[in-house]
Amino acid sequence: MTVQDSDPRDQLKQAIRKTAHANRKAQHDKDAVSEQITAAVMQLPEYQSAQCVMWYVDVRDEVRTRHALPAAIASDKRIIVPFCVEGELELFHLEAMDELEVGMYKILEPRADLREVAAKRVAVEQLDLILVPGVGFDAQGGRTGHGKGYYDKLLQNARPDTPLIALAFDCQIFPEIPMQDHDIYMDKVVTESTVYQGRGRS
Repeated sequence: MTVQDSDPRDQLKQAIRKTAHANRKAQHDKDAVSEQITAAVMQLPEYQSAQCVMWYVDVRDEVRTRHALPAAIASDKRIIVPFCVEGELELFHLEAMDELEVGMYKILEPRADLREVAAKRVAVEQLDLILVPGVGFDAQGGRTGHGKGYYDKLLQNARPDTPLIALAFDCQIFPEIPMQDHDIYMDKVVTESTVYQGRGRS
């Protein structure tokens, strides 16, 4: 038995992930409910005041975002999307939907020919707001992802004043996500029915 296996928080997190995945998969009307959630996000004062916003591009059963990206791009904000390179998230300035293509694992991501363009590369410190996906959340802003830590690494390097706002279906909210020292709390979690005020990184 490894040290990790013996930590009851890890075992509980695995159980929550399993339940959350099933809940998310069973979510009805994902498109319509996702539209409610992204509309609520775009009305938040944090979103309204941010100049440089990182959206994620939805994968599988996550709260969908791609329907909202064209309007976000057309606004006066600088829209950034992440893509994965060798376990790290890189950031890309998205100016049109045709700058995305279907890549590995059928994930929509920035076109390979544009990724190395210097003007398209963005540093995490430039982000004024980060929209975060996840598997399970709680009302305090606790979050669990897939366990790979991609977002944790990115969020650790974000400016302290950059709000972290998670998007989730109601069915992804649990009484408590077991958090460890390196885990990062969200400032807000937005679902179709509620905006939860999280603990953030205080």
